[in-house]
Amino acid sequence: MADRLRARELFEELGERLELRWLAGQRGGERVLERGEHLSRRPSLAGYLNVIHPNKVQIIGSAELSWLDGLDARTRWEVLQKVMESRPLAMVITQNQGCPADLRDAVEESDTPLWVSPRRGYELLNLLQYHLARSLAPRVTLHGVFMEIYSIGVLITGDSGLGKSELALELISRGHRLVADDAPEFTQIAPDVLDGTCPDLLQDLLEVRGLGVMNIRQMFGDTAVKKNKYLRLVVHLVRAQEPSLEAMARITGESGSRKVLDLEVPVVELPVAAGRNLAVLAEAAVRLHLLRSKGMDPAAAFLARHSEFLQQGEPS
Repeated sequence: MADRLRARELFEELGERLELRWLAGQRGGERVLERGEHLSRRPSLAGYLNVIHPNKVQIIGSAELSWLDGLDARTRWEVLQKVMESRPLAMVITQNQGCPADLRDAVEESDTPLWVSPRRGYELLNLLQYHLARSLAPRVTLHGVFMEIYSIGVLITGDSGLGKSELALELISRGHRLVADDAPEFTQIAPDVLDGTCPDLLQDLLEVRGLGVMNIRQMFGDTAVKKNKYLRLVVHLVRAQEPSLEAMARITGESGSRKVLDLEVPVVELPVAAGRNLAVLAEAAVRLHLLRSKGMDPAAAFLARHSEFLQQGEPS
């Protein structure tokens, strides 16, 4: 995932899966698609041949070739020139169909990569759209430890020295899984989905003060790590301060939200103090979040019960 994607990189990443062959326009391998370019000037990253609103990857199926064959020579050449002027990242012919000579000439003259695949058009469209959207999606790197706790993605944050890595190690020993330590990367792959992954350099590693860098996969097995997870909750560690929490905060807990890219992610604050079992508290925070996501809030239920009790006690 990066800010830009070159045609040659796309071919290398999907060439084997889509059985692509580079037919013509090899000089266009360095043609670049910038992140966000499709949002401001293009309606689609990939799609069937479109002259009015050109796609960045133009898919040419049997219907498109038949349509081109139905044009007179002058109109056909004008259409091909207009397509090349839109500077697509690449063009792909489906089902190993033959390439018309004038199309080959046009892509060679404009240095436009032309590929051919035995796959059907809808297969190419689905895979290209998914891969391009994911590769160019907005992303951010956050400081913390990203874990899977009770099947949801939880980012543990807090100031240095508060014990984020120690908490992660305790959670791993309790059967939860590590995704990334120190610098997890989050990509917004859908309007309401943040996918968190680990940089290749830090894969499977966790650094704990006094113990150094540990390979969690080697120490705890393959089930102790996970490649990626959707971010659903942030557990933020804070130093315990005096005076203690206000009465309402003691009932509802310290919670809020944090904006990550375009999404508001729920945040639960856990004060760190001697004698507190942070692993148990983190697990409880996740369980509470799961309850709230189902519409069940124990604090709200208690306040409603308390209000009802006060009303019953009032004299008539």
